[in-house]
Amino acid sequence: MEKTSILSNGLIWFGAAVSIAEIMTGALIAPLGFERGILAIVLGHVIGCVLLYGAGLIGAKTEKSAMETVKRSFGEKGSLIFSSLNVLQLVGWTAIMIISGAAAAQTTFPLSGQWAWSLIIGGLIVLWILLGFKNLGKVNVLAMGGLFVLTIIMSAVVFRGDASAPVSDAISFGVAVELSAAMPLSWLPLISDYTSSAKKGSTLVSSLSYFTVSCWMYIIGLGAALFTGESDVATIMMSAGFGMIGLLIVVLSTVTTTFLDAYSAGISATSICGKVNGKVAGVVVTIVGTVLAIFAPMSQFEGFLYLIGSVFAPMIAILITDFFVLKKDSSGSSVNTRNIVIWCAGFALYRISMTLDTPIGNTLPIMVIVSMITVATDIALGGEKECLKDALKM
Repeated sequence: MEKTSILSNGLIWFGAAVSIAEIMTGALIAPLGFERGILAIVLGHVIGCVLLYGAGLIGAKTEKSAMETVKRSFGEKGSLIFSSLNVLQLVGWTAIMIISGAAAAQTTFPLSGQWAWSLIIGGLIVLWILLGFKNLGKVNVLAMGGLFVLTIIMSAVVFRGDASAPVSDAISFGVAVELSAAMPLSWLPLISDYTSSAKKGSTLVSSLSYFTVSCWMYIIGLGAALFTGESDVATIMMSAGFGMIGLLIVVLSTVTTTFLDAYSAGISATSICGKVNGKVAGVVVTIVGTVLAIFAPMSQFEGFLYLIGSVFAPMIAILITDFFVLKKDSSGSSVNTRNIVIWCAGFALYRISMTLDTPIGNTLPIMVIVSMITVATDIALGGEKECLKDALKM
């Protein structure tokens, strides 16, 4: 199978990071102020992107899609739980991205209604899917080049004034770190869909590309709220006289990001049922997401980010521990009950921890605890101790 290039993967993850959702989340951190806000954004992204790299490296080494790698820790049938949850969260993400993109586009260039922009954006995502990941090379170079220039212009507009929004304790530093980690965490169940068929070195480039650009988008949102007193990106672009340039930013960024959600939903669907055509499933997910975008208003966005973390952070913690530390592979079994139980405990711990406020958020402590439980349980039940000793010496 022909491997995708490092450049192609870097551009894909550049496009994943340039999104209205990232800017919106950055705006939520504004109460911390500019300096502390940037510190929280960088720290959260370091946590999230190190885990993103680990998850992507497993796909690169095994040459298997994201949900196929999950079988290594949870078994053939056990992985179906996460494949199904992944498809559901990707349908949700598709709807959220289309809603936010359509709302911004409608503000920038009004049509007969926001639903019209939802249909246009949904149609462009379908086109991206039909072109296919490997055929998007030249299209992505043009799209990413345009987005790069446009986001530089938007950055200049946002940061040319003085801070006008008040700094308050409406959000804690730990919560801000968690919100910053949430976006890279949302890609954990997807990255191996791309690194599994990529050339060596693509995982590192993909993770660094996403880290850099996602931090940039968050900081634009943070700056927008602080320097303009306005968190609505579309309003900022309109007041700055962006016009068609603003519209291009909104539509292109929404399409290039949401394409990954719909495309990976199709790949996850094939893990659930091998007879499913990935492209067809991706198109169906886009259609469903578009319908939801038209008829279901976006709400509880922050809660949705936390839910993603509580589901997939413990899963990835177990997968990374099994692969890199214990060197175990349960893909030949039906269900790894032990790891399912540990994941349930990790999910419960994550939800409980949301009532606590730590300086580094909830994700990292919970993943460390889940990883330690996974190792301790393996040792207690007579696991491969020699493999563990060797791994700890590395």
